[in-house]
Amino acid sequence: MLGIYLNDHLAGATAGWELARRAAREHRQSPLGGELEDLAVQILEDRKALLAVMADLEVPVRRYKVYGGWLGEKAGRLKPNGRLRRRSGLSSVVELESLRIGVEGKALLWHSLLAAAGQDIRLDSDRLTELLNRAWRQRAALESLHDTAAATMFAPGRPEPREAVVGP
Repeated sequence: MLGIYLNDHLAGATAGWELARRAAREHRQSPLGGELEDLAVQILEDRKALLAVMADLEVPVRRYKVYGGWLGEKAGRLKPNGRLRRRSGLSSVVELESLRIGVEGKALLWHSLLAAAGQDIRLDSDRLTELLNRAWRQRAALESLHDTAAATMFAPGRPEPREAVVGP
């Protein structure tokens, strides 16, 4: 069961990192670009931490799940957003929501492993606590970014088409 659980989270971490990296790239010139870049780096570090935990627990990586996470993120780009050829502000809002959901799941992963650390000496409770605290900080950062994007996107009186994040 642990192998399935960790590999499912690895698939989610793969999708989350791909999404965070793309969001950072898309907003590179916007006021949110720096914070999104920092989050993308942290999400990649968290993915690497998960791989290290899996190695410590001798849980093999199921490549098909990793590829499924990667493919799922690519398929998520096909969602209708009110535009055919370029990004919509709505895309930014939905992507930030997706990242937030992923971070919530990651926090639950670290929390679950922390609960199991008392029975398994291979789990480093100090490291897991550090990862859990970072997930909470990521959640707060994403909440702030989402609030900014949503306020811009859904501001009354804004002409169509609406953009959630306006560059310089």
